[in-house]
Amino acid sequence: MRKKKKQDWETGENRFMQVSKPVNMVLSIFFIILALCCFVPFLFVVIISFTDQTSIFKNGYQFFPEKCTLDAYITLFENGASLINAIFISVLVTVAGTMMGVLLNALMGYVLSRKNFALRKAYTMLVFIPMLFNGGLTASYLVNTQLLNLRNSIWALILPVAVNSFYIIVFRTFFTSTVPEELIESAKMDGASQLRIFFKVVIPISLPAMATIGLFLSFAYWNDWQNALLYVVGDQKLWPLQYMLMRIEKDIMFLADNPYLSDMTMAAMRQNLPEDGIRMALVVITVTPIALIYPFFQKYFISGLTVGAVKG
Repeated sequence: MRKKKKQDWETGENRFMQVSKPVNMVLSIFFIILALCCFVPFLFVVIISFTDQTSIFKNGYQFFPEKCTLDAYITLFENGASLINAIFISVLVTVAGTMMGVLLNALMGYVLSRKNFALRKAYTMLVFIPMLFNGGLTASYLVNTQLLNLRNSIWALILPVAVNSFYIIVFRTFFTSTVPEELIESAKMDGASQLRIFFKVVIPISLPAMATIGLFLSFAYWNDWQNALLYVVGDQKLWPLQYMLMRIEKDIMFLADNPYLSDMTMAAMRQNLPEDGIRMALVVITVTPIALIYPFFQKYFISGLTVGAVKG
C-alpha cells in the first residue's frame, strides 16, 4: 500500500514537472528569438567593422555592405608592437588577477563562514561596511600611490581589483549553506589543518561559486582601464589593451572632429579615416576574448553543480 502511494506521488510529481509539446514549442521559439536578439547586434558590429567608410557614408549601416575592407583593422594594427604588448599585459593581468582574486576572496569567505571563529562578527561587519560606504577615489589613490607605492607597477593593475566585499559575502554565504559541517569535523578528526581542509575538501565542492566569482573578476580585469589611467599613465609598456584602445579612439576622434588641421597630410588622413569601422573594430577586439572565455567557465558551472560530498 505504501509502495503504491509512493509511486502515485512520484507520478503526480513528474506530471507537474513535464511541459506539453505546444508550450515547449512556444518556449523554444521564445528562447531562439532571445538568443538572436543577443547575437545579431554583435554580428552587425562585426560586419560594420569590415565595411568601407565610403559605403557607410553612402548607404548607412547594412548587413550586406557594398564594399568590404580591412582598413579599420590595418589602422589599429599599424602600431603592431605596442598593441601586442598591450594584449600581453591585459592577458597577464586578467589571468594572474583572476587567480589571485578568487583565492583571496575564497580564503576570507571561508574564514568568515566558520562559526567557531572568535572575531567572525567583527570581521563580517568590517567587510560589509565598504559595500555601503567607501573612502572615494582620493582616499584609494593616496593609499595605492603613497602607502603601497604601486604607481607605475604591474601590481597597480591587479591589487585594486582583486578583493571585493561582495565577492567575500558570496563565498561566505556559499560556504555556510553548501559545505557540510560534517566534512569539516571529520577532516579535523583525521588531523588535517585548516589550510589542508580548505584546499583538499572545500575547494573541490565549491566550483560553482569559484567559477562565478572568477567570471566576474575576469570581466572586471579585462574591461578595466581606470587603474591604468590613474597609476601607470607614465609608462606605456604597462598600458593594458582597454586603455590603449581608449587612447587610440580619442586620437581618432580628435582627427575626425578637428576642422582646423592645416597640414595637408593630416587633413587627407582625417578625410580618409575609417572612423565608424575603427570604433566597431575596437568593440570586436574587446568582446571576442570574453566571448571565448565564457564557455570555459560555463563548463565549470555545469560540472561544479554535479559535485557532491555527502551521499545517503
